[in-house]
Amino acid sequence: MAPLTIRPGLVIPEAELNWRFSRSSGPGGQGVNTTDSRAELSFDLANSTALPERLKARALDRLAGRLTDGVLTVSASEHRAQLRNREAAQARLAALLADAIAPPPPPRRATKPSRGAKERRLAEKKRRGQLKQSRRPDVE
Repeated sequence: MAPLTIRPGLVIPEAELNWRFSRSSGPGGQGVNTTDSRAELSFDLANSTALPERLKARALDRLAGRLTDGVLTVSASEHRAQLRNREAAQARLAALLADAIAPPPPPRRATKPSRGAKERRLAEKKRRGQLKQSRRPDVE
């Protein structure tokens, strides 16, 4: 397989990717018990030289729950063919890493409800209260 492209300008060389294959529990007909169509792709994020230190630290922080000793592993077994499962695993790993190294969103600016929004909310509360009041029986 070819090197894994995370985004333009950021490529993980094939040497840093480890593949493992096993029997899949997914689709495969009679051949499911004999072929190793499930693909597991592992990437040693902690010891990688492909990522700059800043991006590596961000990814390690964001993917901390998915890592085992600094290694990120994804598996694919939804296809019958091993090649398609390999492609699916590569796409999944690329998407995970792209999300993990993305810059954080800009901080939210605190805003207040507008005067009109406050008035509409209070008017709706008053209307609901009057509706419920009208449903009550007259007790004297």
